[in-house]
Amino acid sequence: MDGHPLLDPPRRLAVIVLAVGLLLAIPLIAMQFTDEVHWTRSDFQVAGALLLGTGLLAEGILRTFTKRSHRFAWLGVLGLLLLLVWAELAVGVFGTPFAGS
Repeated sequence: MDGHPLLDPPRRLAVIVLAVGLLLAIPLIAMQFTDEVHWTRSDFQVAGALLLGTGLLAEGILRTFTKRSHRFAWLGVLGLLLLLVWAELAVGVFGTPFAGS
């Protein structure tokens, strides 16, 4: 345990799931007020899988590594991978076949 009740692993999992839900609620709510945001069901599914997968991998990193520097390094790599995949899916930065543009 990390000393703080919110950082207890079962609670962290609940926080991860809640955070994913709240993040996915942002475009859902925005779609009610503007035509600028138009997500399909598959957009929500891909974003949910990407965010939940990242959150669960982060939980795995926190459980696996005890040294703070290792945790920060691996979480940094994970965050960078999330941003790269998100950018590719959104606008096709690398021009892969699954690019969003």
